Amino acid sequence: MDFSIIQNVRSQQPLIHHLTNQVVMNFTANGLLSFGGVPIMAKAVEEVADIATIADGVLINIGTLTPAEVPAMILAGKTANDRNIPVVLDPVGVTATPFRSSMVHQLLKEVQPTAIKGNAGELAHLAGIPWKSKGVDSIGDGNTEEVAIKVAEVYETTAVLTGKTDIICSGTKLMHNQLGNDILTKVTGAGCLLGSLLTACFTTDDSIDKQALTAVSFYGLAAHHVATKPEVNGPGTFIPHFIDALSMSMDKLGGS
Repeated sequence: MDFSIIQNVRSQQPLIHHLTNQVVMNFTANGLLSFGGVPIMAKAVEEVADIATIADGVLINIGTLTPAEVPAMILAGKTANDRNIPVVLDPVGVTATPFRSSMVHQLLKEVQPTAIKGNAGELAHLAGIPWKSKGVDSIGDGNTEEVAIKVAEVYETTAVLTGKTDIICSGTKLMHNQLGNDILTKVTGAGCLLGSLLTACFTTDDSIDKQALTAVSFYGLAAHHVATKPEVNGPGTFIPHFIDALSMSMDKLGGS
């Protein structure tokens, strides 16, 4: 983890264009603000190109996908590609229905993501590797490193596979993160917010592998720090403390 990347985000306050799902908008916006970025939520096809033109990064999250949103996501992603700013794709629940799967594959034909972030089931689906999922959750097991490598190779991107051990594959390089806490699995939108922070970290001038590892490691460290507090008794009390923790320094979080 390179905390200078987070310091740069806080100094630059990058504007992140979110085309994200209805369930997590408020949580994501507050989390990114605490971390140091600036959120804007915009999915109308009439304005996404304008927003992506002034943004520093674009996050595409399909959690509550509708047919009308797909052209907007493609247009925002292509605008970001033309401007050479980061695009993060979060294929939430891509295994759940043929509609989600077909729309994500359509999007990937037209937009080049800087990174694809998802759980093992989601990324395995994109890689064509059998994996058991339930709704938006991955419940199977297997070789997660193989999944991350395949996604990075097939889509020429950085794969960020989240789970008990997060795996990042940038090219042929593999990195791992074990910082975190199981309570994150009980918070709706925890992975979605991570996608926002990843996008913010990708706006710095550092190498993409350091940016990705810093985002997931800091996120996990903040979660661990909060989950061990005596006043945190479950997901409900965890959330406000976690948003606070995303603004903290490494010293306060107990990191090194």
